[in-house]
Amino acid sequence: MSSCSSSTTTTAAHGGATPINAVHHDIIEAHILTRLDAPTLASAASTSRTLHALCGEEKLWRDMCNSTWTSISDPRVRHAISTFPAGYRSFFFDSTPSTFHRANTSPPDQHPQSVTTELISAVDLHYENKLIFSKVEVTETVSKDFMGPPLLVELFNRKETAPAPVRFDSFNDDFLSHLQQSMKLSWIMIDPTQKCAANLSSLKPVSVQRHYMADEAQLIYVTVLPGSGRVGSSEFVECRIVVTCGGEEGGEVHVREVSMNIQDMDRVILSGEDSLVILQQAMGSDRKKEGRGERYQEFMEMKRERKEKREKRLDMICMILRVMIFETVLWAFLLSLGSV
Repeated sequence: MSSCSSSTTTTAAHGGATPINAVHHDIIEAHILTRLDAPTLASAASTSRTLHALCGEEKLWRDMCNSTWTSISDPRVRHAISTFPAGYRSFFFDSTPSTFHRANTSPPDQHPQSVTTELISAVDLHYENKLIFSKVEVTETVSKDFMGPPLLVELFNRKETAPAPVRFDSFNDDFLSHLQQSMKLSWIMIDPTQKCAANLSSLKPVSVQRHYMADEAQLIYVTVLPGSGRVGSSEFVECRIVVTCGGEEGGEVHVREVSMNIQDMDRVILSGEDSLVILQQAMGSDRKKEGRGERYQEFMEMKRERKEKREKRLDMICMILRVMIFETVLWAFLLSLGSV
């Protein structure tokens, strides 16, 4: 009787609604929180101590991550995520374009100067929400072969292809536009030493280019990142991911190449050493992720202005050279007249 009376009193105190504390935790976890997206979960966690504890459950975030990215089921990725400050929750917010800071719920790394020995790429490509391929690539970062040459991470060898569930006719404008809207790419770069990650892809292609000679289409995904800050380096750089597709008439479209590099504003591919500095900055903790579409448009405008200034300087140099040549020829002509 007292239990019934207590329940009635609690319900009445909340205007007839059942308070969240009165709902069994198993019901909240299994039937409510699993239906929420990440931003809603983050908001719910700030409403009460009970929800804060329940929204931080590792299993909840692990299930959300696994349903979003197939590639992270790889044991190497799972091990790296297990070392993150808040496990899968940290990884999710690191790897999702959003306005949230990464969850920092544990003491800072005691060895911040540890040398990064490898980077892990977890890549998923979808066509209209259907998985085309999923792959994990480990890139070592300490050898001279990595540090010196331009960085190029390739996921396919020459004989590998991945079929896409779309019938190929021809790479006309309509089909290229369809691919640009339908092909979504996630390229998560993970630093297991620094325990952080970042999604380097623009998710949808920023442009699609047709190569007529090879009868291929290249889907270009770009994320704009701050430069390394070194003297003479670009203020901004672009992480450029290229997905090359081909096909035969009447057959399926096949993905033939997937590669990533980092280029400065003059389209020069950066070395592994410079690229590592930029990638580590992008994966740094407590960064606020900005709108990628807006930043890309600003970057392209900066490149256009930079190109115009360079062309103006070249025009000025050419004009000066023409004047000098004219003066030289004129003096030579006058001297020849004087000698006569």
